[in-house]
Amino acid sequence: MDRIRIRGGTPLSGTIPIGGAKNAALPLMAAGLLTEQRLTLLNVPALADIETMALLLAQHGIAVDRHGPEGRSLALGGAITNTEAPYDIVRKMRASVLVL
Repeated sequence: MDRIRIRGGTPLSGTIPIGGAKNAALPLMAAGLLTEQRLTLLNVPALADIETMALLLAQHGIAVDRHGPEGRSLALGGAITNTEAPYDIVRKMRASVLVL
């Protein structure tokens, strides 16, 4: 398969609570690849997989900034500048499949 085509019609907007779980935060971080608009995630746990995903997104041109009390907020934004992911990053976590 050379490409995936997504057809929609209804724009999404709003707030989604992630409850501080990495398994909720990782897919939402990957969603940062789908828009050039700034995406802010709250209550994101400080775990190795979160940092690895942030590094992977940065490899693709997405800026990831941790801020807020105890650094539990993430701001993501930017445009994709690279479409290849280094193996030494993607091998560290199963969630890297989310950036395909």
